[in-house]
Amino acid sequence: MRRALTTLTLLCVLAATTACGGSASDAGSSGGGSSSPSQAPKVIQVTFNGDSVTPNGERVAVSPGQDVVLDVTADAAGEIHVHSTPEQELSYDAGTSKVTITGIDQPGTVDVESHSLDKVIVQLEVS
Repeated sequence: MRRALTTLTLLCVLAATTACGGSASDAGSSGGGSSSPSQAPKVIQVTFNGDSVTPNGERVAVSPGQDVVLDVTADAAGEIHVHSTPEQELSYDAGTSKVTITGIDQPGTVDVESHSLDKVIVQLEVS
């Protein structure tokens, strides 16, 4: 009886160790962020010209945890507000610049807007 209990305990420990090893490597490859090759950043071209911005309210699909790089061309410096949790404030310069919205883990729609223009630039659909 004692030998059977020891064998059963050993099998349970091995099964748990194997499961943990598998989930740890899986978490490393699908954990989000820009370090994973399958999670390359989504790049969105943004142009500010006077009182207009392009894109203007488009919906863009992104994966949870995926970074978004805004490739900004602007006639004046400004700020972009991301209504995520936590919220993000991103400054850009006149001319060309890149700003990064760090991965958003919460599924749903996140507005990215210019408060000075009072316009939504894009809506990120995180799913």
